[in-house]
Amino acid sequence: MAKSSAINLVELRDELRVFAAERDWDQFHTPKNLASALSVEAAELLEPFQWLKTGELRELDTRKQEAIRNELADVLIYLVRLADKLNIDLLDAASKKLAHNQTKYPAEKVRGDSRKYLEY
Repeated sequence: MAKSSAINLVELRDELRVFAAERDWDQFHTPKNLASALSVEAAELLEPFQWLKTGELRELDTRKQEAIRNELADVLIYLVRLADKLNIDLLDAASKKLAHNQTKYPAEKVRGDSRKYLEY
């Protein structure tokens, strides 16, 4: 995988395609399996926060920060792989979802309020 933090999602997607192909794993990377793996990794992301008072950065030692970094990477990898299998442009989808959320949660109406849009 590329070492640069400037890698974009297309480059990451392409690297993941090669990684899976070199191992003959594409056969296992069905949307269902990738969604399951993504869910598992997202759940594992919670483990370093378990039993912390607030889970803020000051409570996270180096070991926990590294564990979080690794789990976030796993989540991203499976997310990009799943989007690839489903022909979804993640950046476009995120941009459209953000525009939708801006309408659903207008800043002037919800500022400082964490309730769901149906509750206000």
